[in-house]
Amino acid sequence: MSADPVPAGQVPSADPVSAELGRLRDSIDNLDAALVHVLAERFKCTQHVGRLKARHAMPPADPVREAQQIDRLRRLAAAAKLDPEFAEKFLNFIIAEVLRHHEAIEGP
Repeated sequence: MSADPVPAGQVPSADPVSAELGRLRDSIDNLDAALVHVLAERFKCTQHVGRLKARHAMPPADPVREAQQIDRLRRLAAAAKLDPEFAEKFLNFIIAEVLRHHEAIEGP
């Protein structure tokens, strides 16, 4: 007779440390899933922005908006006790991907 499979992220053990580690890993897995879904929604919005810009012959990049977003995200990160440098790097990575998408969109 085989034992029931262990849920993802959980370590098979009655050890309280292992049990807590499993619960924490399950929480991390849930947060990762939420991040992926939020990023997907964000990219849907930025695709609409890219198409709108292309239709109106606007440049893909908007350095003023990007600087505002970086400043805003750094403040949010600091308030959330997240390293603002990390938050800026993360946003810059996203901005680079958004620009790559915008540049690939054909104009009218």
